[in-house]
Amino acid sequence: MRVVIAEDNALLREGLVLLLRSAGHEVVAVVGSGPQALPAMLEHRPDVAVLDVRMPPGFRDEGLRAALEARRNIPGLPVLVLSQYVEESYASELLGGGASGVGYLLKDRVGRVDEFLEALERVAAGGTALDPEVVSELLTRRRDTPIDTLTAREREVLQLMAEGHDNATIAKTLVITERSVSKHIGNVFLKLHLPPSDSGHRRVLAVLAYLNSPGQGSS
Repeated sequence: MRVVIAEDNALLREGLVLLLRSAGHEVVAVVGSGPQALPAMLEHRPDVAVLDVRMPPGFRDEGLRAALEARRNIPGLPVLVLSQYVEESYASELLGGGASGVGYLLKDRVGRVDEFLEALERVAAGGTALDPEVVSELLTRRRDTPIDTLTAREREVLQLMAEGHDNATIAKTLVITERSVSKHIGNVFLKLHLPPSDSGHRRVLAVLAYLNSPGQGSS
């Protein structure tokens, strides 16, 4: 897998390079500022790009802007954005419009090597990887909506589904059968008034679209 890295922290940047190369991936470009990120992605057209949200010169949202602009120039370009803190607005903007092949993780997640690599590969394959803390923020924000009608188990399934996990992973995480997972997912879609889908990716996008939409009362 060919990867472009855009990260201003030298220690984390080199750590990412070593991690990805040791996992058998090819790092085709490494940059340390926002203005360098977009040209690198356009030139190399990687299988996936890993970008810090806040980079020089302004340390605001340069990495996110570069990711969004790159995807406008190269539709479907997989991007995994890293942030030091939960920035709900950044996640919403990145995921806006039902985007596929996107990820938003906290930097602490990089230290969990297996989780990070699995998320990166899922994004590169066109899937979604959303940090659990971001999903929690989105769920907490939704008040007086059909989410309130979900059981505790259905909320757990919804959270894992929104993070981008498939049925097998959800079943293993919650120590239940895949059949039970399918049943819970069916209930979630019914209660949230979302169309059921056999496509794992489509269902994640549907849930994310719901979580990112303005709060509405139950119908």
